[in-house]
Amino acid sequence: MQIQSPKGTRDILPSEVQTWQWVEQTARDVFGTYGYQEIRTPIFESTDLFVRGVGDTTDIVEKEMYTFSDRGNRSVSLRPEGTASVVRAMLQNRLMDGASVLKFYYIGQMFRYDRPQAGRYREFWQVGIEAFGADSPAIDAEIIAAGHQFFSTLGIKDLTLHLNSIGDPICRPKYVEDLTAYAKQHLNELCGKCYARHERNPMRILDCKESGCRAVIANAPLLSDYLCGACREHFDMVKSHLDELEIDYHEDPYVVRGLDYYCRTAFEFTAGGLGAQNAIGGGGRYDYLAEEIGGVATPGIGFALGMDRIIIALEAQDVTVPTAAPVDVYLTVLGDAAMPITLKLAQELRENGVKTDLEFKGRGLRAQMKTANKLNAQYVVMIGEDEINNAAATVRDMGSGDQQSVAFQQLAEVMREKIDS
Repeated sequence: MQIQSPKGTRDILPSEVQTWQWVEQTARDVFGTYGYQEIRTPIFESTDLFVRGVGDTTDIVEKEMYTFSDRGNRSVSLRPEGTASVVRAMLQNRLMDGASVLKFYYIGQMFRYDRPQAGRYREFWQVGIEAFGADSPAIDAEIIAAGHQFFSTLGIKDLTLHLNSIGDPICRPKYVEDLTAYAKQHLNELCGKCYARHERNPMRILDCKESGCRAVIANAPLLSDYLCGACREHFDMVKSHLDELEIDYHEDPYVVRGLDYYCRTAFEFTAGGLGAQNAIGGGGRYDYLAEEIGGVATPGIGFALGMDRIIIALEAQDVTVPTAAPVDVYLTVLGDAAMPITLKLAQELRENGVKTDLEFKGRGLRAQMKTANKLNAQYVVMIGEDEINNAAATVRDMGSGDQQSVAFQQLAEVMREKIDS
């Protein structure tokens, strides 16, 4: 039996990779304008990092992590999200020493053992940014602006920013107490997941998409009524900054995010054309995460955007993605005697920055021209007995059909000029 890819994973094929690379490069370009630098962390970490950082009552830690013992009998887990690893790297490498504000972005794979569905995989890609050292509402607004600009640059339309404040350890406990009491009055109306977590993680009920839970939530206490003065002032300032930046937002009391480390600002981006599962990313503030994993108190805020969902949004909204042919020039080889000089000419073209491929199977000219067309090559360079005798290649423009003879010694320079023009 032929081996298949594991359930919940997929291959990103060459025909798709250009879109992924374009999204990744757009992230690098946009986030770079905000002063963010790329950071790369291990794909696996000590399991304790996620238990303490993400939260031991979250679905991620309880049910979704790929956790195993290594050969040293240490419990390690494939990273289910990126923030905890970036915080760990910041603390371990003492990056805050002497720094005012640190800004990082990352692009990489995450892993969660969840039920695969459209745009949601067990191995998935995220692009995210994290900022450390500032508790100012202004940096909350900057983080949101960076995400908003990223989506706008990609050309994603019908974008909605959902914004909320989830309080802090001073004001949130009373709300959680009252929400738990309210949930107990409606246990028979909750879905199985929310029934199981109504005491351990009751705020997750607020972002449940099940119809029965939505009906219960409609009359639940609102966290905005419980915010302390400091949290309310912080939230008001975030909104004021967003107004100044002319970024529209929708105050949404049900945006709570799924991880325990969030406090105060929480937000989510949704896009049209994706149906009910329309979230394409989100984030928030996590001022206590560094302490949770054994470091010194360090305010932080960031977001993670799902690249799989972004790709689906681009397709659903018919966004034109810039693409380039895999090769600029295709060299045909007409006869065994032509291979040595063709291989040499191909190397010279490549060393001059010309994307080049050539025939290796000894087929006829017609079959080789079909391959050149399939590769969308701009030019075909034909090398046969006549060309070898004259030390000059026959160059065909695949758009116009025009042909010209170019000396072997000048071929790389001439083709570079043609490609650049």
